[in-house]
Amino acid sequence: MRSSLADTFPSLADVALGNAKADLILTNCRLISVYTGEIIDKTEIAVRHDRIAYVGNDAGHTQGPNTKVIDLKDQYICPGLADPHLHIDQFVLPSEFARMALPHGVTSLFSDPIDIVSTAGHPGFEEFCRLGRELPIRIFQTVPGGLPVDPKFSNSMSLTLKDEQSVLEYPDVVGMGEVFAWTKVTLNDPRTVKSISSMLERGCIINGHTAGASGKKLNAYVSSGIISCHEPINSDQTIERLRLGMWVMIREGSIRRDLKEIVSGILAGNISTDRLMFCTDGLDPVEITRTGHIDHCIREAIKIGLDPVDAITIASRNSFDYYNMGRDLGGIAPGRLADMVVFDDLRSFKPNMVFTGGVLVASNGVMSVPIKKKQIPAWTQDTIKLDTFSQDSFQLRSKKDVNANTIFMLSEIVTRMGSANLHSDGVCVGASRDADVWKVAAFDRTSGGGKNCIGFLENFGADIGAFASTWSFHENNMIVIGSNDSDMAVAANCLTQNGGGMVVVADSGKIVAFMPLQFAGIISTDPFEKVRDNFEDMNNFIVDSGCKFSKPFLIPLFLPFLALPSIRILSEGMVDVKNRRYVTPIIS
Repeated sequence: MRSSLADTFPSLADVALGNAKADLILTNCRLISVYTGEIIDKTEIAVRHDRIAYVGNDAGHTQGPNTKVIDLKDQYICPGLADPHLHIDQFVLPSEFARMALPHGVTSLFSDPIDIVSTAGHPGFEEFCRLGRELPIRIFQTVPGGLPVDPKFSNSMSLTLKDEQSVLEYPDVVGMGEVFAWTKVTLNDPRTVKSISSMLERGCIINGHTAGASGKKLNAYVSSGIISCHEPINSDQTIERLRLGMWVMIREGSIRRDLKEIVSGILAGNISTDRLMFCTDGLDPVEITRTGHIDHCIREAIKIGLDPVDAITIASRNSFDYYNMGRDLGGIAPGRLADMVVFDDLRSFKPNMVFTGGVLVASNGVMSVPIKKKQIPAWTQDTIKLDTFSQDSFQLRSKKDVNANTIFMLSEIVTRMGSANLHSDGVCVGASRDADVWKVAAFDRTSGGGKNCIGFLENFGADIGAFASTWSFHENNMIVIGSNDSDMAVAANCLTQNGGGMVVVADSGKIVAFMPLQFAGIISTDPFEKVRDNFEDMNNFIVDSGCKFSKPFLIPLFLPFLALPSIRILSEGMVDVKNRRYVTPIIS
C-alpha cells in the first residue's frame, strides 16, 4: 500500500521547510531528472515516510538525530522502473516474481492476469490481486480485456460486466488489459462495447493490441479510446501508431524482442520518445536470470544509440504518465513516492541499490528485505478435472489408411494447415515419427465434462515419446503432443495426478522432465530457483532431442490460442481461425 498524498503533503511541506525532520537523506547523488533531461550533480534527497519531501543541493535542514543518511558518493540515481504490460500469472507466484524483478530496479508492475481469469474467473482474479498485495514491489492489476477470445470456440472463463465494475473499486486495479481481438472493437461487438464504455465512463486506461491493424481499421480502433499497443514489431508500425496519438510499449520479452528494430527506426527518423515505454509482455525464468528485466531494455537501447537519460525516462516516467499516475510515481521530486534506483555507470546501468517507498529493498543484486509467501487456498490446486488416461484415450479408429488435416508448425507460435497420409494398423491410425507427424490432443481440464479432440501436428521434430502441458494461453485445455499413445497417457496422468504442469516423457514411459504448476495448473508454488531449473531442464531436453524450435515450451501454450493464424486445436475440435470453422482431423 502507498500513502495518500492528500493526507501526507502537510508533513512533507514541514520537512521541506526544515520544520520537521526527514527519515532518510541521500547525499552526493547524480540525479537523473526525467522532467528536464538533465543530470544534476551534488543533489541531496530527503524522504519522509514513503514520499520525497525535498530535492536540492543541501538537505541539511531536514536532518535530525534519527535521520538515516546515505552518502551515494557520486553515484547516479533515477526513478524506479516500471513494466507497463506483462502477464505475471505465469511460472511463479507474484511474491517470487517480485524477488527477481526488484534487484533489476523494477519497482512497479502492471499486470494483465488473463490466464488466471480464463481458468478460474472472478475468484481467480480476486485471489491473484490478494497475492500481489503487501509486497515490496507495486503490482497494479488490469481487468483482462480479451476474454473470451472468440465466443464461438473459446472455453475460457471471464469476468461479467458487474464483476469488472466491482473490481475497479480496488486501489490496485487501474483499468483494462489488452483488448487483443481488435475486430471486436471495429465491428462493435456488443459485449466489448459495454466493457469499453464502462471503463471510459470511469476514466480508466484501456490497453490495446493492434497486431495486423493499420489505416482505417487502426483509426477505428483508436477512436474507441484505446490509446496504447505493445504489438508493433518495427518502427513503421510504431510511428503510424504514434501519429494517431497512441502510446507504444516496445516489447522486449521472452516471446518477442522488438526493441532493436523499433529504437533504431525511431532514432533514424528523429521521432519523439515521449510516448514510448518498454515492456516485456512476460519473462520466462531463464531469461530474467540471464538478461534482466526493464534494466536490460535500458542497456540495449543505449547500445543502439539512444541517449541514456531518454532511455531511463522511457523506462520510468513515461509509464506513469500513460497511466495518469505521474503525481505519485515516475520521477524524483517532492511529493512523489520514494521509489529510486542507484547505479554507478550510465551505459551499463546495473542497479546497486533499489528503494521502494524509501525502504532499501535490494542491494547489489540481492534482496535486502524478506518477502512473505502467502498461503493459497486449496481450490486453486484442484483445477484438473480429468479421469485416469489409458492409451485408448488417444486412439483414432480407422480400419484403413487415411488422409489427415494437420497443424503444421511454422514456428513455436504460427501454424498453417497441412496434410499427411497416415497408416492404420487395421484398427487405429498412428503418428508417424519418420514423417515427423505427431498426435496432438486437447482436453477440457476444468469443467469435468470430458470434451476432447485428437488431431495431428507436423514439424515438431523431437525424438521423445510425449510432451504435455496444462497451461495454455487463455483456454482451459490440457495439450498433449506425442509419438505414441502409451507415452501420451503417461504424460497426461502425470499432470492430472500432480495438479498440473508441463512434462516430457521419453520412449517407454519414462518421465525425464517435469515442471509442476500447482496453482490453477498455470503457476508453480515452488521457489523461483526450482522453477527455473525445472523449466530449463524441460526445454533443453526437448531441444537436445532434435526439436526444430528453440523454445518448444511455447508450442502447447499457443496451440489453442484463437487470436493467431491459422489452425488451432481445442477440446471442442480443430479450428480454422481465419474462416471461423471447425476442421475435421481425418479427411473423409
